[in-house]
Amino acid sequence: MSTDSEQAKRNAARAALDYLESGTVLGVGTGSTVNLFIEILASHRDRVHAAVSSSNASTERLKAAGIQVLDLNIVTELGVYVDGADEATRARQLIKGGGGALTREKIVAAAAARFVCIADESKLVDRLGAFPLPIEVIPMARSLVTRTLQRRGARPMWRKGFVTDNGNDILDVSDLKIDDPPGLERELNQIAGVVTVGLFAIRPADVLILGSSHGVEIIS
Repeated sequence: MSTDSEQAKRNAARAALDYLESGTVLGVGTGSTVNLFIEILASHRDRVHAAVSSSNASTERLKAAGIQVLDLNIVTELGVYVDGADEATRARQLIKGGGGALTREKIVAAAAARFVCIADESKLVDRLGAFPLPIEVIPMARSLVTRTLQRRGARPMWRKGFVTDNGNDILDVSDLKIDDPPGLERELNQIAGVVTVGLFAIRPADVLILGSSHGVEIIS
């Protein structure tokens, strides 16, 4: 990671602190920008009661930072969820799942009153789809889902050697025409064997914080 890129991510991560609600449970995502957020949060851990995590990796980082991690099933209110993105538009629609945690990320995002997305400015695009769309699939359905996607002109690639925290496989899908992100998200979710699609468009981010080496741009 270049110095400018890391600084951009760090600026976005630091700006997310402004959205913390003191004494509440915070949702925390996964990825390189979120790792920087957790690092910064460690110095402000008195501002949150506990966290709900979207991945085993983030759980370990949060615990190492002295932040209690709770199961979402025992949390009645989740005020803010902070997570990154692989691509984002000005409509705050996202592609996520490059790290493979898309299912739990989507669950925690759905549970949160406000979703704050943090990313460096290079992730901003006019149209989603240059980044291959991750789709989590049940292992026995991997070939079935692959053939279904190929029939619609897409090019799915099995992320070999990678297993999600849920024990599933990931297909990284290129050549999808994403003109209607919410519509495509609904359509792909209906394929038998698909667990989750890495489109976050039906429930987009509420706030998008784009970091640069000089500061941040906030889109809400």
